[in-house]
Amino acid sequence: MQSIKVGLLGFGTIGTGVVRVFQQNQDLLASRLGASLELVRIADLDTTTDRGVQLVPGLLTDDAQGLLNDPDIQIVIELIGGYEPARTFVLQAIRNGKHVVTANKALLAMHGEEIFRAAEEAGVNVMFEAAVGGGIPVISAIKENLGANNFSALYGILNGTCNYILTQMDEDGADFSNVLADAQQQGYAETDPTFDVEGIDTAHKLALLISLCFGINVDFNQIYTEGISKVTAIDIAFARDFGYKLKLLAIGKRDGDRVEARVHPTMVPIGYPLSTISGVFNSVRLVGDFSGPVMLSGYGAGMDATASAVMGDVIAAARDQLSDSGARVPALGCPQAQLIPCEIKPMDQVVTAYYLRFTVKDNPGVLAQIAGILGKYEISIESMIQPHRHEAEAVPIVFMTHESEERNVIAALAEIDKLDVIQEETLLIRVEENLE
Repeated sequence: MQSIKVGLLGFGTIGTGVVRVFQQNQDLLASRLGASLELVRIADLDTTTDRGVQLVPGLLTDDAQGLLNDPDIQIVIELIGGYEPARTFVLQAIRNGKHVVTANKALLAMHGEEIFRAAEEAGVNVMFEAAVGGGIPVISAIKENLGANNFSALYGILNGTCNYILTQMDEDGADFSNVLADAQQQGYAETDPTFDVEGIDTAHKLALLISLCFGINVDFNQIYTEGISKVTAIDIAFARDFGYKLKLLAIGKRDGDRVEARVHPTMVPIGYPLSTISGVFNSVRLVGDFSGPVMLSGYGAGMDATASAVMGDVIAAARDQLSDSGARVPALGCPQAQLIPCEIKPMDQVVTAYYLRFTVKDNPGVLAQIAGILGKYEISIESMIQPHRHEAEAVPIVFMTHESEERNVIAALAEIDKLDVIQEETLLIRVEENLE
C-alpha cells in the first residue's frame, strides 16, 4: 500500500488531538484513502511535557528545519499559531513543494494573500478548514458543495468563548466580568481573553469567509470590530423583553459593488435559527442565490472537533497527492487572478436598526429632550421601555429604532451624551431583523 508521509509543527492541545486521530483511526484513514497515512515527525520547542499520548522514540523533535526540509514528508500540518515563525515555516514548506494544512486563522487573515499566491505558484494546497468554526465543515462547503452560488450574505457566531459568556449572562442574569472569570476557570476562556471578547478572533475568521464567499481579497484592518465587554446583564434582559437574543455576530453582505464586513454584538430575533445557538457552539449561515439559506452548526473549538477538521484537510491533500493532481481546489475556491478588488463599505454608512440605552437623571422632560435630538437626525423610534420613576436615581431609558444610517446615530448620541441629564455614555447595540 502506498504511503503518504506527514509532519506536524506544533504539539499543543490541537496537535495532541491530531496525534490521537492518527493513533486511534489509522485503519479507518487507510481504508478511506486507499493508502497509508504516516505521521513521521513532530516538531515542537517543548519535547518533555507529557501530552497523554505515547510516541515512538525519535518522533518528537525540536528541529523544525529538519521536518520542513525532509524530502519524504509530503504534507505539513502547522499548528504553532500566531504570525511568526508560522508564516516563515508555511512559506518554506510551500517552497519545498509540500501541501500545508493549518488552523491558523490569524496568520491567514493577515498574510493569506502572500501565502495563497505562493501555494498557487508552487502547485500545492494550503487548506484551513480548522481555522473557521472548529469541526464545522464550512470552508469545503463554500468552495465545493455550494460553489455554484452567488452569495448575498453570511452571518456567523464564530467564537465559542463569547457565545458561552453571552449564554450564561442570559440564563443566570450575571454580569460580564463574573461570567468571564467562570469561563476562564472552566477553560473556555484564555488567561488573556482579549482576542476573543474584543471580537478580534471572530474578525480573523470573517476575513476568510468573506474572501471565500465573495471572491475578494480582504484587508483585515478594514473590518469593523467590536467586542462584548461593554454588554451588561440589563441589556440582555431588555433584549429579551423586546424579543431578541444577543449574539456576537460576524456579518458579511453584498451591497452593490461594495461589501459590508463587521463584527459586533447584535440583537437577533428570538425564533431565528442563529438565536438558538448556545454555549460554546458555533454556527455559520450562508445565503446563496440558488441554495437559499444554509446553516451549519457544531463545536467551534476544542481538541477533538478541531483535530477532526485538520485531518479532513490532510485526507483531501493526500488524495490530491495520490492522484498527482497538484492542488485540485484553489485555497479560496478560485484562482488568485480571479479575485476582484472590492471596497469595504465604511461603517458610518451602514444602515440597520438600533438598541439605545440611555442612563439618565430621573427628571421631568428627559424623554422629550432625547427624542427631540433623535428626530433632528432623522432617527425614528419603534418602541421604548422606561422603568418606573425612582427619585434622585439614575435610571435607564431604552429605545429600539427603525433602520437608520450609522453616522446619523453616532452624531445624535454625541449630542445627547453632552446633556446634563445623561449620567453614562449611551450604549448602542445594532439589530439585524432579517438574516436572509
